[in-house]
This record gives sequence, structure tokens and C-alpha cells, in this order.
Amino acid sequence: MKDLRFLITITKRGLGEKFIELYNENGLPIVLNCMGKGTASSDILDYFGIEDTEKDVIFTITNKSTAKAVMRELTLKMGIDLPGMGIAFTVPLSSIAGKDLFKYLSGEESACQNNKGDEKEMSDEIKYELIIAISERGYTEDIMDAARSVGARGGTVLHAKGTGSEHAQKFLGISIAEEKEMTLIVAKTEEKGAIMKAILAGAGPATDAKAILFSLPVTGIAGLRLLEEPTSEG
Repeated sequence: MKDLRFLITITKRGLGEKFIELYNENGLPIVLNCMGKGTASSDILDYFGIEDTEKDVIFTITNKSTAKAVMRELTLKMGIDLPGMGIAFTVPLSSIAGKDLFKYLSGEESACQNNKGDEKEMSDEIKYELIIAISERGYTEDIMDAARSVGARGGTVLHAKGTGSEHAQKFLGISIAEEKEMTLIVAKTEEKGAIMKAILAGAGPATDAKAILFSLPVTGIAGLRLLEEPTSEG
């Protein structure tokens, strides 16, 4: 199952359709596009020449080999590694409902068989993590201030509405069925723990932001050299 990847692309508003065209050309199914907002600070925006924080966020599912090929095309054809163009990364999927759907998404029946060397390969290639914070609406800056205090560069915010149960509200001490914000932060694996700890302290369930946190491994990444290039402060 780890052969399948959830490909997430974040780019400046208005460029999403060009990325979708590329994904359609490569036969990627289930392409979804939604609007988001960047959270990078003004000095980061100035340093990397990014003019706008409004974002297109694109979600699709593909197999590992296709994801690698698409990542190359994102660099060669879309110039995603240029400052301000955006970022694309993949997250491994743990399950797909339905054998036929799995075969369709994976592109080959043999993918249904276990790959004995896959777990070692996964651990070797995890250099980044996707941190997801789900909070009350209007507290993104609290989350990002906490994250930046330990080195995070920026994130992307999506608006959502919760549909949680009464049991979840009692257990977590927060109301899920309200307007929410999802903050997505891609961070280096070695920085993930400090960032999540800082967010928990500054914007966790015990605060007005009431953020709940989790992270997912990123198995491939392209674009937005924010994570590799030092800022003027570094």
C-alpha cells in the first residue's frame, strides 16, 4: 500500500489550472483544487520575492513511480523550484477502500503484493514531515507565531467546517462542529518535534485556539526553497 502517494501542491492563486493540466497529461486521477492562504511573514515574502499569499491547493493520488516523474516535470516544465512558484510534496497512503480502486490508482496489479524492502526504504527517505493543526477560526497567527519561534518558515491555511460528534467534544474539550482552520506546515523531520511542542504550548487545546495536532511523513518534495535556503536572519 505504501506505493500509493497523496500528492499535495501549493502554488500562487491563479496558477492551479496549469498544474492541473500537467497532472491530467500524466493521467493522475481525482484532482481536487481548493483555495488557501499563505502565512509566511513579510520578511520571508520579501526575501523570496513572493508577492501574494493567496494560494491554490491541489490534491491528487498517484503511485510512487508516477509521483517521481511528475516531480521532475514540476521542476523542468513548471519551474516550481523558483522562488514564489510554490511547493509540491507527497504523503504515503496507508489504505484504499476497494480492490479495483487500488489497482486503478496504483497502475499495476503487482502493487497489491507486499514489498519486503519497503519499510526500510520509507524510513530512509523521510526527511520532511507535514504538520497539520486544526484550530478555531481566527487563530492562525497564534499557531504560526509559535511555530516560527522554533524555526518554521511558513504555512498554508485552509478553511473548513467540523462535523465531530458530541463524544469528541467531551473527550477533547473542544467543539468539532464549528468553523475551523487547517494550518499545513512542511518541516524538516528533525525540526518537527520542536515545532509541534511550541504550537501545543502556544495554541493547543488549553488555549483559545484549541488546536489539535498531528503529522504525516513526506516522501517526496519539490519547490519553494524556503526549507533549504537560510533567511537574512540566519
